[in-house]
Amino acid sequence: METTLRGVGVSHGVAIGEVRHMGTAVLEPPAKQIPAEDAEREQGRARQAVEAVAADLIARGNLAGGEAQAVLEAQAMMAQDPELMADVDRRIAVGSTAERAVYDAFAAYRALLAGAGEYLAGRVADLDDVRNRIVARLLGVPMPGVPDSDEPYVLIARDLAPADTALLDPTLVLGFVTEEGGPTSHSAILARALGVPAVVALPGAGELAEGTVIAVDGSTGEIFVEPSAEKKSQLEAAAAARKAALSASTGPGATSDGHKVPLLANVGGPADVPAAVEAGAEGVGLFRTEFLFLDDSKTAPSEEKQVEAYRQVLEAFPEGRVVVRVLDAGADKPLDFLTPADEPNPALGVRGLRSLLDHPDVLRTQLTALAKASEGLPVYLEVMAPMVADRTDAKAFADACRAAGLQAKFGAMVEIPSAALRARSILQEVEFLSLGTNDLAQYTFAADRQVGAVSRLQDPWQPALLDLVALSAEAAKAEGKSCGVCGEAASDPLLACVLTGLGVTSLSMGAASIPYVRATLVKYTLAQCKRAAAAARAADTAEEARTAAQAVLSGE
Repeated sequence: METTLRGVGVSHGVAIGEVRHMGTAVLEPPAKQIPAEDAEREQGRARQAVEAVAADLIARGNLAGGEAQAVLEAQAMMAQDPELMADVDRRIAVGSTAERAVYDAFAAYRALLAGAGEYLAGRVADLDDVRNRIVARLLGVPMPGVPDSDEPYVLIARDLAPADTALLDPTLVLGFVTEEGGPTSHSAILARALGVPAVVALPGAGELAEGTVIAVDGSTGEIFVEPSAEKKSQLEAAAAARKAALSASTGPGATSDGHKVPLLANVGGPADVPAAVEAGAEGVGLFRTEFLFLDDSKTAPSEEKQVEAYRQVLEAFPEGRVVVRVLDAGADKPLDFLTPADEPNPALGVRGLRSLLDHPDVLRTQLTALAKASEGLPVYLEVMAPMVADRTDAKAFADACRAAGLQAKFGAMVEIPSAALRARSILQEVEFLSLGTNDLAQYTFAADRQVGAVSRLQDPWQPALLDLVALSAEAAKAEGKSCGVCGEAASDPLLACVLTGLGVTSLSMGAASIPYVRATLVKYTLAQCKRAAAAARAADTAEEARTAAQAVLSGE
């Protein structure tokens, strides 16, 4: 009998297939004592297993490239954390086996993260994955991960670690469903980059029996269990119509009456550029530069290394616009040379621009590298600071850009409610705004973007979030300046129309979403988008806002 479940759709498309479950986590190793003379051998085993897992994660990252590479390299750094390894050595010295020492050391660190505020608690799944891989290697059992199958399937998991998501084979994994996670979690972002339909935050997903046929709609978040032939036909017809619309829509982003809305790509490094070019991106709206700094958390990359990486991206978009975000470190992206080690709540501490202003040499080197990378290129370079709170922050960043001789527009990201509320003041110092809706939602609702239990508050359709977008866009218009969106909100085609109606001047998203947004935007006039935006803001909940906007655009 057909039943319908609803989670959070995070990656467009429809997948119909049999359920396969993610490999289970490694069992807890037995607690047994070893003779003192075996301690050195066990410590060697532990170090070899850690290094092997770190090397495997880095190799997976090199294969995946882009954003996935940065995430996996961060996981490798977790595995090699010197304090963790020192704890493992201590536990072995007093009689633990290598596998038990690793298990217990990671458990202690896990408890610290889980109790350090919701932002760091979101890294627990990544830490668990690293632990499981090390213990599995020590026990000589198969690694946890995606199931072996010769036939295509829909993958079900409690959550997907970045190491698994990054290398999913789209020819076998038709789509995936997780119990945890949210619309801006690592897994969701990587799923969009892969173009795999995905639904997250679905309670009870793990109870779906192996081999059950389900249909996954990654746009609506609906899961149809044992769908009827009629439902399958409906979903397949809708998917075919969507694909035809995508093929027919080309060129710059615009509404049906010719109002231009540049569609840009979010990229995590040079490896993401080919997909962005293929999707018809008109430039880059968010170039995340963290990938360079995650290679070695102890020292910043050299100016020469930065120049080379930046130039690869800038050269790919001649005459296009490339918006670079300077290093956004801290919170879930700590760097030894930059991030305080003892912050009680890193998400609300020294992160983003605050870290860079505390380390002006790091900021100066990055800005100088960007200036050199853009020399002689016809690209329109824009550089923005993350986590700007007020005009004082904006002025400090603009002054640093000028001091570095940067010939580019300087901008501020709006990720903190104060920046949206005082956007016009900030625009006295910078030339554009870029809304990071992922963090803006997190800070507006006090809801960690990695925690599935609060995913309702991470929904970018929340009317309060739309109000802050409107405030920012209105301030930019009053100042004659631009205001783009580079958060994942832009990847929702219907929401893209609403954002356009709110006055947003450009939309930046993962490359896989660009064709969907282009094909949807061109169906409606600017006036229709404005009416849909007004209807969404008049609602009280995210679901009501989405329904109201859909009703306006469908003419109901």
